[in-house]
Amino acid sequence: MYLAQGLHRAVQQNPNGIMTTFGDRQRTFAEVADRVARLAGALRGLGVGDGDRVAFLGLNSDRYHEYLLAVPWANAVLNPVNIRWSAAEIVYSLRDSDSKVLFIDDVFAKLLPEIRQGYPELATVIHTGDGPAPKGTLSYEEIISRVEPIEDARRGGDELAGLFYTGGTTGFPKGVMLSHANLVTSTLGTVASGVAFGPGGRYLHAAPMFHLADLIGWGAQMLHAGTNVIIPAFDPIAVMKAIQDHRVTDTFLVPLMIQAVVDHPDLPNHDLTSLKAVIYGGSPIPATVLERAMKAFPNADFAQAYGMTELAPVATLLSPQDHREGNLRSAGRAAPHAEVRIVDADDNEVPRGTVGEVVVRGGHMMLGYWNKSEETAAALRGSWMHTGDGAYMDDNGYIYIVDRIKDMIVTGGENVYSAEVENALARHPAVAQAAVVGVPDERWGERVHAVVVLRPGQQATPEELSEHAKSLVASYKAPRSVEFVDALPVSGAGKILKRELRKKYWAGKERQVN
Repeated sequence: MYLAQGLHRAVQQNPNGIMTTFGDRQRTFAEVADRVARLAGALRGLGVGDGDRVAFLGLNSDRYHEYLLAVPWANAVLNPVNIRWSAAEIVYSLRDSDSKVLFIDDVFAKLLPEIRQGYPELATVIHTGDGPAPKGTLSYEEIISRVEPIEDARRGGDELAGLFYTGGTTGFPKGVMLSHANLVTSTLGTVASGVAFGPGGRYLHAAPMFHLADLIGWGAQMLHAGTNVIIPAFDPIAVMKAIQDHRVTDTFLVPLMIQAVVDHPDLPNHDLTSLKAVIYGGSPIPATVLERAMKAFPNADFAQAYGMTELAPVATLLSPQDHREGNLRSAGRAAPHAEVRIVDADDNEVPRGTVGEVVVRGGHMMLGYWNKSEETAAALRGSWMHTGDGAYMDDNGYIYIVDRIKDMIVTGGENVYSAEVENALARHPAVAQAAVVGVPDERWGERVHAVVVLRPGQQATPEELSEHAKSLVASYKAPRSVEFVDALPVSGAGKILKRELRKKYWAGKERQVN
């Protein structure tokens, strides 16, 4: 199994079929294959060797799609960069992965001076925009045009496909190592479940393409030789227009995106009847939002996917039938490719209805964390991926997430590790101590909330601390609310009691997470 396998099949069977649609550009399977082979040749000519890491920092585009294929075609490893990160986080991931080449678009080209300063070892930058290439970069189209195509290395199986960076409990992102088999297994299992993705489908990339959740849709199109309809970034009008103009059949959206579409005043002016399936994840969907969404997308089934980057990413699925029956509190049952258990602190499976930790195993489980052997061993104890989510399983195999064992917040579908934000806040001169917790939020599911102790004689405002955090971490990780206290509650061992900080916000709620 390898990522480019579906492209070879499509060229053989339907070379003139449309593979990508981006703005006014459409490209066939044969055209994409030729461009991918040339881009792979260009990478080899630029010194990219077997297993070298190649990064991409940019919005969604047809060139992003070609990058995802060309890098393994050149026998190299993907490193899709989180576009919501701060420059410091971007630099960390490039340095940590020792990326040899960076693709960058017009939106992020302004960060190049800071990236080069923080990572002077970066050998080559390729500009993917439509305008002139900035000084010190190579033009994407020019390098393709002057290089002969090369044969596909057919890198696959258990070989490393990509590094997908996720938040870290120590304050630094971790590079999740996923193989080709990991990614294809998760895609095959999701497709086999029947919740979405059929032959001849047209998938809309509205979620960011660096994200594993969107990559499942991309992988499904590879398997089925379907069309990738791509918009640069989520926008309610752009989503509705793309669905209408290109008769989109499937898409992935987080609940916040779904709500933005169904609440938009221009919704009645668009024909969205082509949409057959909406997969969402990151958080449950409120029943009121689902009701409006079912009216907005009258022919669409809804399915929820639960998982994590380390699981490539799907672990469980809540089916369309479950949605029709109103079973919205559950995160679903094990996907066809996954085995799921609820265990106690000693990794013994607990009785049904008892809360424990969700652990998962299967062919989609990560190879490990890049250069982090201790954290890998801790996460993959006993050959099971320990998710850090507290949940129980009912007699029919449905799991219900009730808490988090890891110190993590999920806000707007994005994972935020508290340590990352606490480290950023601690660098403000007025901050003596900071603890970060997730609190309920009607819009974001959970809100990043900071509880801060100031140094004697120092002052700071919530706005000031939030802006300070944004200079060091992605804006979605920065506190949306700040509470000042004289002292933080601590245990006898001196550990901050975050459950005490969260208690007043979650009082009376059945779940302790959203």
